[in-house]
Parts: sequence; C-alpha cells; structure tokens
Amino acid sequence: MEAEIEKNSLAGTRTLKLHTAEDDRPREKALKHGFDALSNAELMAIVIGSGTPGESVVDLCQRILNDNGQKLGEIARMGVKGLTKYKGIGPVKAIELMAALQLSRRYQKERLQEVVITSSDDAYNYLRNEMEHLEHEEIWIMMLNRAKKVIACKRMSMGGTTAAVGDIKMILRELIDRLADGVILAHNHPSDNPRPSTQDDNLTERLQAACRAVDVQMLDHIIVCRGGKYYSYLDSGRM
Repeated sequence: MEAEIEKNSLAGTRTLKLHTAEDDRPREKALKHGFDALSNAELMAIVIGSGTPGESVVDLCQRILNDNGQKLGEIARMGVKGLTKYKGIGPVKAIELMAALQLSRRYQKERLQEVVITSSDDAYNYLRNEMEHLEHEEIWIMMLNRAKKVIACKRMSMGGTTAAVGDIKMILRELIDRLADGVILAHNHPSDNPRPSTQDDNLTERLQAACRAVDVQMLDHIIVCRGGKYYSYLDSGRM
C-alpha cells in the first residue's frame, strides 16, 4: 500500500488516501510484465477475483497455498467442497478455480501428445498429470503405437477411495478401435502407498492374457501416487 495526501477542494482539508501500486494488482501486472511474472497466488487471485474485508484476494490465495504446501495439485484434490471452507470462496469461485486447474492439466496433456514412452519414469510423468490429484481411484490406459508414441490416454473406470474395477472387455475394445500396438495400464492409490494389492495383481494378469489374444503388447502396469512415488510391475520383474 502507498499513502497519498489528497486535498479536498471543497472543504479545504487534506485527507489520507490509500491505494495499491499498479504492480501489486495481478491483472495490471500481467498486462505490463506478462503472466510469467505472477506468482501462483497472483494467478489464482485473477481467477477468484476478490477477497474479503480485511484480507485481499492475493493474501487469501497465498493462505490457501500455504495450507497446501504450495502445491497446486493439493488444491486440486480439495475439490469444490474443500475450497468453499475458506471464507470468501463460494461455490461459483471454487468451480472457476477448479476449471482453471483442469484447463492447466489439459494444456499439459496436449504438450505430452508427442511423447515417446521409453521407461516407467516416462509413463509415470505422463500419467501423474491426470491422476495424482485424485481423491478416489481411477483406472486409465495409455495406448501406444509401434514406435512407443502415445496415441491416446483414456480413463476407463472410477471407483471409491480404495478400489476401482477394471472392465477387460471395455479396455480391449478401446485398444482395437485405436489400433494400438501396446498398452500401459495405470491406476492411482489415493493413500499414496504404491504397494499393489491382490486385486491389482489379478487385474494385471487378466489384462495380460487378454492382450495376448488380440496381439497387443501389455508393456507395464503403473500405480500412481503423489510426490514422485509409483510402482511399476515391469521394473519389479513381474511382467
């Protein structure tokens, strides 16, 4: 804040006028210096729009970031319900912020479309953009051509906090329709424990057998967790 003495021409008195420097306002700062110059809190503030009496929108957004370890992924996991717990963020603002985060993920996905998958690290880094923020389990398939380039990546099922059911017939139909040469199965563990369950093992074995029948190579099964943690069936010598 800067203070400016302003003369009241009618009363002949001077009053103290408070205003915010232009560079401190996110929209003006973005126009002047570009979006790269804005912090995460300032970018969020543009989406949310306004704060509350006694707390600016930038301070509100910074507080949300602080509460979530400065991680946008953690904020995404809060969902609309979690965000509305903050005073000043109603359902509309929460939905707008979640929409912005989803656009960011889709933009990142577009950038990865030409990626060649050569290792479990490549697969995890591709998949984590879609999956690590989730609070429930989902099953995805990454379809590849003969050169190991990603053809498509698609969610096949959603479950609860502990399990999702994989439909082998639906997965096979997707692989055949896309003329995929290879597939990487993936699901997430919201608990962030990458250890596979018996159910995970059974799904892996069933899909392996089904892929052999249609001449598609099952390359790996990745269990996605946050913070760079994952489990690879291939790396563990189980495929």
